[in-house]
Amino acid sequence: MAQYSAEVDGVFVALADPTRRRVIRRLGRGPASVGELAEEFPITLPSFLKHVRTLESNGLIRTVKVGRVRTCVLNRERLALVDDWLAEQRRTWEGRTDRLERFVIDEEESL
Repeated sequence: MAQYSAEVDGVFVALADPTRRRVIRRLGRGPASVGELAEEFPITLPSFLKHVRTLESNGLIRTVKVGRVRTCVLNRERLALVDDWLAEQRRTWEGRTDRLERFVIDEEESL
């Protein structure tokens, strides 16, 4: 569970930055080279590469270098960690609100 938690933490840290979220959104349409991705941002290439490294080190993207071109590919399985975590939180809170609702209804009916 601790490893799972560290993985989820890393994914959320990577997704906390709007530049990295835009890269993830763009890669949702298909693979792209680092150069293509960087064109959309008004930052230097070295600064953009830091975002790519963060996404790659947290497993959200994979990169493949062929010749001088590095291509980025979205790792959808890693992104699914967020879905799993949110679903778990949703179940927990729905259970709590359901119990609260039953408590309130039972109290009203007993009056």
